Amino acid sequence: MTLSNDPLAALLLARGLVKQAELDRAIQLAQEGGLRVEIVLSRLGLAGDADIAAALAEALDLPLLDEADFPPPQKPDGLTLAFLRHACLLPLHENDAAIAIAMADPRDDFAANAVRLALGKPVQRMVAPRGAIERALERLQNPGTAVQSTAASSHADRDRLNDAASGAPAVAFVQRMLSEAVRMGASDIHVEPGDSRLELRFRLDGKLLRRPDPPADLAAAIIGRLKVLAGLDIAEKRLPQDGRARVSVEGREIDIRVATLPAMHGEAIALRLLDRAHLRLDIAQLGFSADIAAALQKLAARPHGILLVTGPTGSGKTTTLYSLLSQLNRPDAKLLSVEDPVEFRLEGVNQVQVRPTIGLDFARVLRAFLRHDPDIMMVGEIRDAETARIAIQAALTGHLILSTLHTNDAPGAIARLLDMGLEPYLLAATLNGVLAQRLVRLLCPDCKQPHAATPEQSALLAAYGLPTHRLFHAKGCPACHGTGYRGRAAIGELLGIEGELPGLIAARADTQSLAAAARRQGFSTLLANGLALAVDGRTSLDEVQRVAAAG
Repeated sequence: MTLSNDPLAALLLARGLVKQAELDRAIQLAQEGGLRVEIVLSRLGLAGDADIAAALAEALDLPLLDEADFPPPQKPDGLTLAFLRHACLLPLHENDAAIAIAMADPRDDFAANAVRLALGKPVQRMVAPRGAIERALERLQNPGTAVQSTAASSHADRDRLNDAASGAPAVAFVQRMLSEAVRMGASDIHVEPGDSRLELRFRLDGKLLRRPDPPADLAAAIIGRLKVLAGLDIAEKRLPQDGRARVSVEGREIDIRVATLPAMHGEAIALRLLDRAHLRLDIAQLGFSADIAAALQKLAARPHGILLVTGPTGSGKTTTLYSLLSQLNRPDAKLLSVEDPVEFRLEGVNQVQVRPTIGLDFARVLRAFLRHDPDIMMVGEIRDAETARIAIQAALTGHLILSTLHTNDAPGAIARLLDMGLEPYLLAATLNGVLAQRLVRLLCPDCKQPHAATPEQSALLAAYGLPTHRLFHAKGCPACHGTGYRGRAAIGELLGIEGELPGLIAARADTQSLAAAARRQGFSTLLANGLALAVDGRTSLDEVQRVAAAG
C-alpha cells in the first residue's frame, strides 16, 4: 500500500483535518525521510495527536483509548524503557492469554512482534494519542512523582495542557492563523494575553496590524499549541523560552522562531516567520540603488578586509549579509558564519549558533574559525572589543570578514569601533567599507494617490538636487489591507574606505571630518537615497522622513 492511498490519509481528508496540498507535501516528506505520513503531519502542525489517533482507530477498526483509560503504568520484565519510548507504546494489562498495549502507530508490526517475543504472549493492539503515551512513559520512568501531590498536580496540569493543545480547535486555529499571515506577507505574529482576551497582531512591512481576536476560550490551548510546535516546555510559564518550528503553510515550508514571555496576564508569544520560498538573496533585488548595489558587490569581492552593515534592529542587515554570502558561496571557497540566532540555513556555509550560557560567544567561535582554514567569515554582530580585535586580526591574515554593527549611519561606525579601543591604524588598514541601511515601505500601486509638493517639501528636494514635481501618498485599499503600502525596499549609504579616509581614520579624525571627506568623494546619505525613491513615486515623502531622517 502506498502512502497516497493510505486509509488514514483518506480519513483525515474526509474529516477536513488536512487539505490535499498539505497532505501531498506531507507524503513527499514522509517518502524522503522514511517516516509514517501521520508523524510528518503532526510535526508540521497539520493534525493533532488526538485526531490522528482517532483516524487510525477507525481505519484499522481498533479500540481508541485516551489517557483516562490507562491503568497505573507498569513495565513488564523483558521490556526496556528505551524500547517503549522508541516504539511509543505502553503496556496496559496482561493475563495468561495476552497482553494489551496502547500504540501511537498500531501498524508497527516490528514493535508488536518484539513485545510478543519478549513476553511470550499474543499482543492485543489498541490506539492512543502519541502525547498521551509519552506522558505515561514519563510517569513510568519517574514513579516517585505519582505519590507527591505537587508533582502529581504538575503532571495533571501538563496533561491537560497537552490535551488542549493537541485538540482539533486549537490546531485548526493555529493553522488558519499561520495561513493568513503567510498570505498577507507578515514577517511576525504577536499573540498577547490581555485581562479578558487574547490579542492577535501581524507585522506587515514593519508595522503592526490588528487582527480579529482569537476565541477567548481557546487562549490556553492556542498558546499551548504554539509551544508544542516549537518543542517548548508546555508547563513552564514562569521563564522565557525560545524554540524553532518548521511547518507547511499554503503548500510552502515556513521556518518559525518562537519566543515566549511571561507577562502580567499570561504568556505572550512572538513568532518570526521565515519563508524560504520568498527569501530574496540577491543584492540587486533588495531595493538598493544600482550604484550602491554595484559598489557593495565590488567591496564584497575583495579577498580580505572587513565589510560592515549597520542599522537598527529590523533594518534588513541580516538579509543583506546573507545575500553577500550567497554571492560569495563558491566550491573553491570555505565560508563560516557565527550568528545569534541562525535565521536561515545556507547550503555550503558552516553556520554556528552562539550559546552564551556555555561560554560559546562570538569571540570564542571566531577564534575557533581561524583554525578551520576559512576564506570568508560572517560574524552576526560585533558587540565588544574582543570580537572586533579578532576580526581585525583575521582580516590582516587574508580573510574576508562580513559583520554588523549598531550605529545610525556609516561614518558613525568608525567612531564606534574606535571607542571600543581598536588601534586607528589597524582599522584604517582593514576596513573596506560600511553600509548603513533602512527599510522603507513601498506605496501600494493599486491605491497610491498623487499630490503636489508643498513649499517645505520642494525646498527639501531642492537641497538634495532633486527635481520638484508631483509626489504620491498612501490611501489604503483591500489589496494592501488598508495600510496604503505593500512591500519594502532597502535604502542605504555606502562608505568606501578609500581616498583620504584611511589617513583620517589613522589620525583618529572625528565623525564630522570623516563625513565631510566622504561627501567630497561622492558619498550619498540615507535621506538622499530615500528622497530619490519618493521622487520616483515608489514611496511617500512621509515614509522616507520617518525612516531615514535620523540617518
